[in-house]
Amino acid sequence: MERAGTEWANGRIGRAEGCERRRCRERAGIGVEAKHERWGERKDAGTERKDARSEMPPKRKDAGERKDADERKEDAAERKDSRLSGRMLEGKVAVITGGASGIGEATVKLFVRHGARVIVADVQDEKGKALCAGLGSDDVASYVHCDVRCESDVKRAVETAISLHGKLDIMFNNAGIGDPSGSSILGEDDTTAVFERVMGVNVLGALLGTKHAGRAMVAAGRGGSIIITASLASVVGALGHPVYSCSKHAVLGLARSAAAELGKNGVRVNCVSPSVLATPLTVSHYQASEEELEALGEVISTLKGVMLKAEDIAEAALFLASDESRFVSGHNLMVDGASSVTKIF
Repeated sequence: MERAGTEWANGRIGRAEGCERRRCRERAGIGVEAKHERWGERKDAGTERKDARSEMPPKRKDAGERKDADERKEDAAERKDSRLSGRMLEGKVAVITGGASGIGEATVKLFVRHGARVIVADVQDEKGKALCAGLGSDDVASYVHCDVRCESDVKRAVETAISLHGKLDIMFNNAGIGDPSGSSILGEDDTTAVFERVMGVNVLGALLGTKHAGRAMVAAGRGGSIIITASLASVVGALGHPVYSCSKHAVLGLARSAAAELGKNGVRVNCVSPSVLATPLTVSHYQASEEELEALGEVISTLKGVMLKAEDIAEAALFLASDESRFVSGHNLMVDGASSVTKIF
């Protein structure tokens, strides 16, 4: 026990003496330089590795990445220029079906005013040609006969835009007709014929326009905007004639489905839904005067002091067509004075 205790004490003393000698050397500056030298060597090695990394050539972007980056810069520059000029569609090309009168005519004029070149597609040849002539040269607005139920006509309208202007940015599927069978599903008309005609223009026409415009936009790789005229009757079952209401519910489903499919290619698809509006189509359809239709629109609208006009729908279409709505897709833009959120009748 005495020996063990002595060894333990000697060990403690030896360690204490070693610590004391090390402190003495540090106070005298001995060993510090070596310590600093070792630290400096490690620091120099780290700096060399960092310098070596900085001298490595930057990772090169492949051709596809460079093209995408260039296109994003170009698109951003176009958006900036359009905002500065106040022309929201500067340099863009649009096809508007049902463009010779009503909502279509108002939209053609507004798009041209905002810098777009427009193809007016309609079956009203005289009105369509007169509208284009009044807007200037063919470089501004051109007319093409187009029955939207005929796929070759719709395809030709899209091809005309690309042939004349080299691209297609906007497709406005606006052509539409009403249901003449009256307000009751129990009407005595030839229901099959009425259904086929209304669904042919309103639904098949929108489907074909979306198909061929979508193909052109996807092939070009620059995205685009497809708009479909729906209606207050797309969300309110009690309004409108049964086949017409059915057709407008259908185009809303079409727009949402197309938006889901084409979004990966940068193509946006939306609907614009007006309330009761006095146009040549509705005046003829309801066999009412413009004043009577405006009075009906005022009754069902919650928003008072404003009368819905075709130009209001054109402004909504302008927003959906422009880059101001670049993240809006699959949407049904209601232009109805809050009619759809209240009990109308």
